[in-house]
Amino acid sequence: QVQLVESGGGFVQPARSLRLSCAASGFTFSTYAMSWYRQAPGKERELVATITSAGGSPNYVDSVKGRFTISRDNAKNTVYLQMNSLKPEETAVYYCNALRNVWAIRYDYWGQGTQVTVSS
Repeated sequence: QVQLVESGGGFVQPARSLRLSCAASGFTFSTYAMSWYRQAPGKERELVATITSAGGSPNYVDSVKGRFTISRDNAKNTVYLQMNSLKPEETAVYYCNALRNVWAIRYDYWGQGTQVTVSS
């Protein structure tokens, strides 16, 4: 059974930091690219950061570059998102995603999300 379980969300003041974690099970984690998405109330889900299966080539949405860092530990089947200098507009539910394309087959898994609230 595939599971992605996010943790680390919560309430934080502006300019503070949070570290999200996503623990994976039920699939070969080291063969999947991993991403973090977020969805704010009334808005579409947005891709925040992506990292390759081997942990290289991280990519970020422009608005978080220099403040967020995605990383992974394939030995622990876990992906992380370090978020620094958080802004109120980054209040959202943050989701973990695992993606792998094998020939014409797309394997795409999602976690249940973790709420991040940035407010003074």
